[in-house]
Amino acid sequence: MGWLTLVAAGLVEIAWALSIKPTESFTRPLPTLLCLVLGVSAVYLLSRAMTTIPVGTAYAVFTGIGAVGTITVGVLVGKDPATPGRLLALALIVGGVVLARVTA
Repeated sequence: MGWLTLVAAGLVEIAWALSIKPTESFTRPLPTLLCLVLGVSAVYLLSRAMTTIPVGTAYAVFTGIGAVGTITVGVLVGKDPATPGRLLALALIVGGVVLARVTA
């Protein structure tokens, strides 16, 4: 159950990261509220996952999911560049997350 909770935390982190820009530097109340709720939710889910997964492993996987997901959405939806260097970075992060999972 801890790993499912950790994946959920990572997915919420992606939504949280993507919710920051629409706040326009936290000047728009509703987007700001959504951003805060998503941030708190991501950390709450991470804390629940840490009850069964070592802290270092949980945090590394959490941030890895967030980084890969946010970059992927940026490339697919936001027209961010998909340079060879970025794709290599994504592959290294995914490899690290998989390694952390199988060795936990």
